[in-house]
Amino acid sequence: MEITEKIQKEEIILEITGRIDTNTSRLLQEKLLSTFQKSRNVWMDLKHVDYVSSAGLRVFLIGVKTAQANMGTLKFSGVQEQVMEVLQITGFDKVLDLWGDIQ
Repeated sequence: MEITEKIQKEEIILEITGRIDTNTSRLLQEKLLSTFQKSRNVWMDLKHVDYVSSAGLRVFLIGVKTAQANMGTLKFSGVQEQVMEVLQITGFDKVLDLWGDIQ
């Protein structure tokens, strides 16, 4: 998994490439939490993510709770069909702020 950080206005975009699983979720969690120290508003661009495990879902939830605690936002964009299916089955589609594209 690769994570690219881009700054756009007052938001930071994390472009994720690869799988988010047990082996990579720790890195993503560390990056996401350090990103919230720089900005209260974060986008996670998932257009190049084709798999998310329960460990990845846990990181998403930690991110949402961190954003809420800091009066910020965590938005998700570019969710591929197979990842969206996982989000829908688990009910995470109701918890996450999902967007088609970064606005």
